[in-house]
Amino acid sequence: MKQAILAVSILLAACQRTARPAEAVASPRASVYEMELGKQTFQAYCAGCHGDTGQGDGFNSFNLDPHPRDLSDPVFQKSKSNAELADTIRRGGAGVGLSSLMPPWGHTLDARHVQDVVFYVRSLRRGVVTGR
Repeated sequence: MKQAILAVSILLAACQRTARPAEAVASPRASVYEMELGKQTFQAYCAGCHGDTGQGDGFNSFNLDPHPRDLSDPVFQKSKSNAELADTIRRGGAGVGLSSLMPPWGHTLDARHVQDVVFYVRSLRRGVVTGR
């Protein structure tokens, strides 16, 4: 009986999780350098369709059906995790069940550039960071 109680106590102690501090759970903040690199990469690869401010109004957007997504939309921003955004950038629209008109950039951009684009896309959120 004592052994059973001891075994249960050990199992319970092993299963308990301690809460992580808030800063460990929060999304990492981009440095000025990462934001600039993300902006430059976005301008080179994404702005032609998504537009300079991410509103889906790039010079090529009017030739596309469906039109590119408005990346600055707060509802869209809340609905996607950073991992989902990065996956879409790497695999393209068709790779994640969206429009095949968005090319996959995973063979063109390395992981750092993809992450920096995600940081930059997060900064495009209307009314939050840029004040649009």
